[in-house]
Amino acid sequence: MVKTSLALVPGAVVMSEPKASSPSSGGTYKGWLFKWTNYIKGYQRRWFVLSNGLLSYYRTQAEMGHTCRGTINLATANIVVEDSCNFVISNGGTQTYHLKASSEVERQSWITALELAKAKAMRMQAESDDSADDYSTSSPPGSGQGRGARCSEVQSTLRTLGNKVEDLSTCNDLIAKHGSALQRSLSELEGLRLGADTGDKVRQVTERATLFRITSNAMINASRDFLGLAQAHSKRWQRALQAEREQRVRLEETLEQLAKQHNTLERAFRGATVLPASQGNSATNSQGNSPVKGDMSDEDEENEFFDAVEDAPQFITVPADPKYHRRSGSNLDEQSLVFNPESSQPQEAEPEKKRRTRIPEKPNYSLNLWSIMKNCIGKELSKIPMPVNFNEPISMLQRLSEDLEYCELLDRGARCQSSLEQLCYVAAFSVSSYSTTVHRTGKPFNPLLGETFELDRVRESGYRSLCEQVSHHPPAAAHHVISERGWTLRQEITLASKFRGKYLSIMPLGTIHCIFGKSDNHYTWKKVTTTVHNIIVGKLWIDQSGEIDIVNHQTGDRCHLKFAPYSYFSRDVARKVTGVVTDKEGTAHYVLSGTWDEKMEFSRVMQSSRGGPGGGLENGVEAKQKTVYQTLRARELWRKTPLPDGAEAMYYFSALALTLNEPEDGVAPTDSRRRPDQRLMEAGRWEQANAEKQRMEEKQRTVRREREREREAAQTANPPEEAFTEGSITDSTLKSTHQDSHKALWFERTEDLVTGESVHIYNGGYWEAKDQGTWEACPDIF
Repeated sequence: MVKTSLALVPGAVVMSEPKASSPSSGGTYKGWLFKWTNYIKGYQRRWFVLSNGLLSYYRTQAEMGHTCRGTINLATANIVVEDSCNFVISNGGTQTYHLKASSEVERQSWITALELAKAKAMRMQAESDDSADDYSTSSPPGSGQGRGARCSEVQSTLRTLGNKVEDLSTCNDLIAKHGSALQRSLSELEGLRLGADTGDKVRQVTERATLFRITSNAMINASRDFLGLAQAHSKRWQRALQAEREQRVRLEETLEQLAKQHNTLERAFRGATVLPASQGNSATNSQGNSPVKGDMSDEDEENEFFDAVEDAPQFITVPADPKYHRRSGSNLDEQSLVFNPESSQPQEAEPEKKRRTRIPEKPNYSLNLWSIMKNCIGKELSKIPMPVNFNEPISMLQRLSEDLEYCELLDRGARCQSSLEQLCYVAAFSVSSYSTTVHRTGKPFNPLLGETFELDRVRESGYRSLCEQVSHHPPAAAHHVISERGWTLRQEITLASKFRGKYLSIMPLGTIHCIFGKSDNHYTWKKVTTTVHNIIVGKLWIDQSGEIDIVNHQTGDRCHLKFAPYSYFSRDVARKVTGVVTDKEGTAHYVLSGTWDEKMEFSRVMQSSRGGPGGGLENGVEAKQKTVYQTLRARELWRKTPLPDGAEAMYYFSALALTLNEPEDGVAPTDSRRRPDQRLMEAGRWEQANAEKQRMEEKQRTVRREREREREAAQTANPPEEAFTEGSITDSTLKSTHQDSHKALWFERTEDLVTGESVHIYNGGYWEAKDQGTWEACPDIF
């Protein structure tokens, strides 16, 4: 055994050979211990180092620089005391250290250090998990960077002080434990008579007193650390609090001055004389960045000022000259924005049936997403076998039909006399299709090949909609809508999606067409990218970003919309959408603004000019100038309808979405309403839904393999003419043949005359088959 002598110096315990640190709330503890190796060699002397919650050992101190013989994590380890000198450290079976100290005091000193280190390691691990959850589950930050940094600093300091309090609590428990042992020894010593065992009892009391002093020393060190931190940070917090108070006083004074200035300007405006139009225009053109100075700079109650849009196309909207408001009967009169009296209130028809307003509430099932997604990084979302736990009980075809939630915008657009005004409604309709996605983090069911979905709303809204899954790899759905109120909508959408670890990007590929029968105006546009954030940990949230160009191929009119991505550093409102409507000459007529989850507004442009912030010369080079639009007061184009009561328990479905999966008689056998897995999930029977989903997917794979065998047999029996030429059949030819092996039932592949794309267009016959009840041509896919 190694003789040990203890020196009660704060921060250190001196042994005869090694120098070991005292057990404290932090730092490193080192020393010699005897470790059990095997029955032949027995206990062997090893050098142990306790640091950062890890206990490592070496044969000699010299090995610390290059060879570690073993390490055990105390956060998951158990510490068991066997006798006066022996103790065991185990992490549950994979690692077990049988250790022996040279004396009971040395053993207890190690036990104290190990218990402190274990408590700290467990606390750090828990804080690490909590901090990760707090960071990822927080909503997108909206405060300034400076305030966020201060909050982070305060939280870090509070966390450190909390750690010190935990250390003091642990030391307090140990002192109480050792103090009780010391008290028992003293009591036994008092009851002893002078005899042979007196020396042993005195030695025992001396060791326990020494141990008590060691633990007290650790308590003193932890208290000193805590006191130092508290004193250092209290002064900083006092200064920060004083600075906040001074800033509040300055803000109050500034606000008071602004209120006085506003009152003065308001009185001056009431009695002011409006400048002549020539002066106003010249001032605007000369300044280029603001309304004319003087009385004209005061906004009247009919105008509204919009902040600058920082990204291209850069422009600023400012209130137009009041002279435009006073022109009655002019084509520029603001009242012309109320397009047509009948356009404001679409005719309502008596509903054919009472639609449901509720579905069964979503069960509370927990599932570890990372266990499923960790091997799927970089893969297409459609190729990942996902359980229904991540779905919502509608298919992608039904989700596509939700674009018609605000079809009344197209009804109003069909009654417009001006193509530019009509384009505003088409733009609002393209934005409104994203309003249902703000809380919809569930994944729709991937449609099976040949699956269809009809939405007959002729009585309620005047339209009929039909979707069909026309391709499986890549997944593509064709959609056709015909409305009795003067418009047709068609699209073929292919979803390209990538899982990036922290977020999921969904890129819809394909063109949307909207044709108005009365004017033959033909509009096309594409969808923007949808991003789902916090995939692994935290609360999921969705963002839409990108640009949309809506083109009228009949007149050349164009609307450019920009969906601003969320940015921590942006001062703009979240989910912002801006746009400009121009004619074929590039002249701006309307400015659009709003958010894709709430509303869209438009303002008529009276004048435009180049200038504004960012203009002029920078370093001898002309800087990019913003366009300044003088506009009339903004008018509302579209506003989102509030979600039904209790929508959070019903997958955040809108009123239309709640009716999409409602059972309906007479629909095709391939309709999404007939999917058994989707029906079971809606009813809350998720385990049966998962089993049905796997069965249907395996059935689809079997049908595809059979179709491939038939195609290969047909090619063998009737090879193409090029096959007689060596090397004439290429991989691309076979791939193209494989993609064309499935023929859609209600849609036909053809070349789009407007875009030149090869797309599926409705070939008719579905609604006639429904009226006659003849579904013999429909495949058995469920």
